[in-house]
Amino acid sequence: MPLPTSFEGRLSLPAVAAPMFLVSGPEIVKETCKAGVVGTFPALNNRSTEGFDEWLTEIETDLAAWEKETGQLAAPYGVNLIVHGSNPRVQADLEIIVKHKTPLVITSLGAVAELVEAVHSYGGVVFHDVTNMRHARSAMRAKVDGLILVCNGAGGHAGTLNPFAFLPEVRAEFDGTILMAGCISDGRGIAGARAMGADLAYLGTRFINTAESNAPAEFKTMITEANAGDIVYTPAVSGVPGSFLRQSIEGAGLDPDNLPTKKEIDFGKELTPENQSHKAWKNVWSAGQGVGTIDDMPPVADLISRLKSEYEEAISGLTSRT
Repeated sequence: MPLPTSFEGRLSLPAVAAPMFLVSGPEIVKETCKAGVVGTFPALNNRSTEGFDEWLTEIETDLAAWEKETGQLAAPYGVNLIVHGSNPRVQADLEIIVKHKTPLVITSLGAVAELVEAVHSYGGVVFHDVTNMRHARSAMRAKVDGLILVCNGAGGHAGTLNPFAFLPEVRAEFDGTILMAGCISDGRGIAGARAMGADLAYLGTRFINTAESNAPAEFKTMITEANAGDIVYTPAVSGVPGSFLRQSIEGAGLDPDNLPTKKEIDFGKELTPENQSHKAWKNVWSAGQGVGTIDDMPPVADLISRLKSEYEEAISGLTSRT
């Protein structure tokens, strides 16, 4: 499946830097787009709709100035919307997105046809997070442009399906853009995703450990020290199963092997163990199983340059071996 026309001629690498709650902001988005990779952030990373509006203006102004100065085209930027009843800002933030004609909107926890139509009204593109075929078919009915397959081992609200099984099933029913997420931390992983049939690779955890990331220093250090076995998959934090660093759960005063039950999905409430109160995601940090290959914190530009070299070497190596 060809990429959306708005992506053509703008990517140096077939990849998207995923929107990460409390981690992604204007700086990481701008530098990612300048390096030829799609940069994204969650609308909720700004505390208000007014601030979100200002962030979009900042990103657009900076990228336009960079394009004029360099004569190059930046990659498109995108915004993540949590489409769920516990997010009271969905409609207000969508109005800002339409106002700015944001190139890419990534929706999570709800595929809504009316939202897709609003983005399509100005020529924007909608990609939707899915973890199983039921969610994928629902998003197809909403006429999204792309599906992000959040596979086993991914950070954030990950699924449990192996990409070797999930991707072919989706491709059999969907001719739109397919993105693959889960444990992709280097250029070889991007090449592997492309070889499997994905149009774009979706990297989250690798971009937490960059100079422009808003992640606390302790979070970044924890990632460099962790391995795949340190990732705990649980619904206890937000009510949706997700991947979290064991060390951060312990640091929040919780037992990773005996977490409290959380039956409702609510991103506004706190995970409250006995005698303590920790805001979900703020103190309990999410990461994917790809942490074991991350041991540094480079600037985004340097990271993407490395990813490109690894990707090209992987493609060249496969060609020579066959």
